[in-house]
Amino acid sequence: MHDGLPNLLPPADDHWPAQLGRKLSALAAQGIYFGTSSWKYPGWIGGLYSEERYRYRGKLSDTRFQQHCLEEYATVFPTVGVDATYYTFPTEKFIRGLVAQVPARFSFSLKVTDQLTVKRFPPLPRHGELAGHPNPNFLNAELCRREFLAPLEPVRESIGLVMFEFSRFHALDFARGRDFVAALDRFLGDLPGGWRYGVEIRNRSFLHPEFFALLEAHGVAYLFNQWSDGPSLEHQLGQAGCWTAPFAGARLLTRPGTVYEEREEQMKPFDRVSEPFPEARAAICRMIREARVRGLPFYAYIGNKLEGCATLTAGSLAGELLATPPSVAR
Repeated sequence: MHDGLPNLLPPADDHWPAQLGRKLSALAAQGIYFGTSSWKYPGWIGGLYSEERYRYRGKLSDTRFQQHCLEEYATVFPTVGVDATYYTFPTEKFIRGLVAQVPARFSFSLKVTDQLTVKRFPPLPRHGELAGHPNPNFLNAELCRREFLAPLEPVRESIGLVMFEFSRFHALDFARGRDFVAALDRFLGDLPGGWRYGVEIRNRSFLHPEFFALLEAHGVAYLFNQWSDGPSLEHQLGQAGCWTAPFAGARLLTRPGTVYEEREEQMKPFDRVSEPFPEARAAICRMIREARVRGLPFYAYIGNKLEGCATLTAGSLAGELLATPPSVAR
């Protein structure tokens, strides 16, 4: 597999998942953990996943795939991002069920439920009568402790990052970035210690020294993120003070100027790289090399809508990073 620009299609090689696993394991030994945003994609069958594993009575069983593909995923990747917890609070049963399917070295990074991170509920059907209204539980630390962190406590050793994704705020939400900083300061100060918290924001104007100083004061990582209408990775990396914790992370989701839902339809079934994004690749490699120099563990989560197939993107990035000795700064 070529490690510069990616293959457009997964290699016709049954050994490719094992080869990818060796690359990712080598990076994990350096404290660099590559994963994808979720894992239940039938389009990865024949690439990452073995089709024969999910056959039942001669046919591909979607039920078997949905229930068991995490086990196969974890034989290759060292971590995964869990998006499901953004839509509903996790239960201890749900989390234990995930952990039971993976080896001890594997980690889950979970998005915190939007009931804690949206200032005003967006006009989406799933919010029902709350759509368009202010969220009374925005940055409610007690609710976060009770409904999000408590179910994770029994498997704390399997949790990578606890990720707070804040979508773009509007003037009705916060007139100034410093108002958000003040609210976030109170919230983080009320959360229990011992977790690797990360904060992702999408307002360019909020990337201010006061914001980064706040995160550093609480030992919380700034999560670099590639999003359709957010600042570029290069812009984020160029901000003074952006390395705010003894660990770091990034979420690489989609490219600028795209509509998330349209991108979903365009790129299904996520079985090939249909639109290479070399600028994002260069930025994430630069970012990880910087983390290496700083001695920071780094969690990188890739979405299918970045280039079309997150597993192929991860493989190419892993190859490029392994070609650069850890001692090389940039």
